[in-house]
Amino acid sequence: MKNKYINPPQFIMFIFMGVLAAAAAAIDMNMIGVINDALVKWAMNGVIVLSLIPMINVGAGRNFGMTIGLSAGLVGMIFALNARMTSWTGFFVSMAMGAAVALVFGYLYSLILNHLKLNEEIVGTFAGYAFIPIMNLFYTFVPVTNRQMLYPIGGQGLRPKVNLENYFGQILDRLWQIRIGELVIPLGLLLFFFGIGALLWLFSRTRTGMIFAAIAENERFVKLSGIHVDHYRTIAIIMSTVIAAIGVVVYSQSYGILHLYDGPFMMSFPAVSAIVIGGASPRKATVANALIGTFLYQTTYLLSIPVANALLIPEMAEIIRTIITSGIILYAFIFERKDTRHEAREK
Repeated sequence: MKNKYINPPQFIMFIFMGVLAAAAAAIDMNMIGVINDALVKWAMNGVIVLSLIPMINVGAGRNFGMTIGLSAGLVGMIFALNARMTSWTGFFVSMAMGAAVALVFGYLYSLILNHLKLNEEIVGTFAGYAFIPIMNLFYTFVPVTNRQMLYPIGGQGLRPKVNLENYFGQILDRLWQIRIGELVIPLGLLLFFFGIGALLWLFSRTRTGMIFAAIAENERFVKLSGIHVDHYRTIAIIMSTVIAAIGVVVYSQSYGILHLYDGPFMMSFPAVSAIVIGGASPRKATVANALIGTFLYQTTYLLSIPVANALLIPEMAEIIRTIITSGIILYAFIFERKDTRHEAREK
């Protein structure tokens, strides 16, 4: 009998992270600094990973087209920075404007995915890729008046990277920081991250959240019950797009830079990898999956490069990290496929 509580990919990732931590301690790495960075990376990437939950739970696949939501958040920040909004005003206006744009983008995205059911992940991937050049045209021709955002020569088109230090860079990271010696706990950033997770957990207990789960489990039965499936799929897709827009604002303020053009190009893959490592199935994801998976993925990423630099030649660090991490992610997908087939045979 299969133990449903044992998740091999997650277990392997814990072991791998433990080995890296032991190696880091052996080479006298500053472990307090690693913990500080791990806490920030956990929260700054975590909101983006949480955005996957609504789409997975409604059976619309893992959102490889997350780029669409991320782009909406970038548009929100462009609006706030162009108006020279700083501090909390700039941060909240960026999220509000990004969420508003994400409502439109998410609705259009839902029309595509609802029309091409059962192929959401493939369609989402290509939709996300296709959206990048469209947004690049927007960044080139958008009428911005803030000279700090424009190319210095010619003044046409936005810079690929805009420094947020004079606007709202690290505003959440510095909120309610707790310092215990060298240990720095970014309490404000963590509370924001946990707050989004708590709202999603509460939503899963509502009638709409339960309908999401029912659609993912048996869409045909839900249709026979008189429920408009596409309506709820649209709500889930819009939710994921809006949370992704908010997530990229949180990510950018921690990073300290607004990264445009191809910046969000590959951000969906680490997010999907994290939630899969956290134990999410193709049709069910929980807040705990996102929390655990993001921590494992980001901390492993953080540890692997300096450890490989110290123990191997520097050029090998990124290669080794990519091979090992990608191998574990691939195993997670294979394990997930076997699990799905097992459940299908039992039914």
